Amino acid sequence: MKLSNKLIETVVSQVAGEDVIPLVHSLKNKKNVSEFKLADNIKTEINLTRNMLYRLFDHNLVSFIRRKDKKKGWYIYYWTFNMKRIKYLVENLKKDRLEKLKERLKRENSGQFYACEDNCIRLDFEQATNFEFKCPECGKLLNLEDNTEKIKEIEKEIKDLTKELKKKK
Repeated sequence: MKLSNKLIETVVSQVAGEDVIPLVHSLKNKKNVSEFKLADNIKTEINLTRNMLYRLFDHNLVSFIRRKDKKKGWYIYYWTFNMKRIKYLVENLKKDRLEKLKERLKRENSGQFYACEDNCIRLDFEQATNFEFKCPECGKLLNLEDNTEKIKEIEKEIKDLTKELKKKK
């Protein structure tokens, strides 16, 4: 699997948030970059930069070393982006997505869903009875929804994801 910028951005935004992408761009392909330099590069406060780095660290996307500043006596952290971890996270995200799709398919197959003609909200039978089959958003009558198309889409996505994950093994 080739690690394109788009793939890296997608994975980073899913695990650490979209606001972290500029930080990753300034850290990518560099080693041991000072957190102060990173904050200057992305033009944010040091506290926000550290927060982003910790979110990346939670998923092992960055590593650090710390050194003591000889003048001030403070510790300064130097960060490195871990590119190899992206491939692993891509696979994990796909597995998580597959599990959620299977749960959703189970829910779609086992329940009846109701929606108003404006599609403001979609409720299961129990929720619809609580609102007396009237949309809580617009007040229009809720109608039984035919979810066979949704079920087909979910099944297709499950099949595609399963095929992708088997291809890797």
